[in-house]
Amino acid sequence: MVTHMDEHTDTTTATPALMVTPLAVTKIKDLLTTRNLEGYALRVFVSGGGCSGLQYGMAFESQADETDTRVEADGISLLVDSISLPYLQGATIDFVEDLMSGGFRIDNPNAVSSCGCGNSFRTSSDSGSSGCGCGTGSCGS
Repeated sequence: MVTHMDEHTDTTTATPALMVTPLAVTKIKDLLTTRNLEGYALRVFVSGGGCSGLQYGMAFESQADETDTRVEADGISLLVDSISLPYLQGATIDFVEDLMSGGFRIDNPNAVSSCGCGNSFRTSSDSGSSGCGCGTGSCGS
């Protein structure tokens, strides 16, 4: 089960900041073990850029910042900064493998459009970019 923990007030709410599929949890645990990163959390963030205007990012970190929201899921911790949280609220992290590619994917209910590669997106409040910079040639979905 995934819960939303607000470290400022130490309250738990039923509305998770992020959800994680069982396969994604397994892959995150495997990466933490392989890289010998015991006690680390996976930071999930949004930054400007990408062919749709905003792009996802992930990195392992040993400590949370003061304003981070921490999400606990089946033995792993996710960190989301206060600026990224509104863009990621309610999103699901999955791990997908197919013939063409594989990796973490974010199913984001806040995205009104996304790049064909799945790494960038636009929300209804963003004007976004119309160009494709991912190199796949399939952007603009």
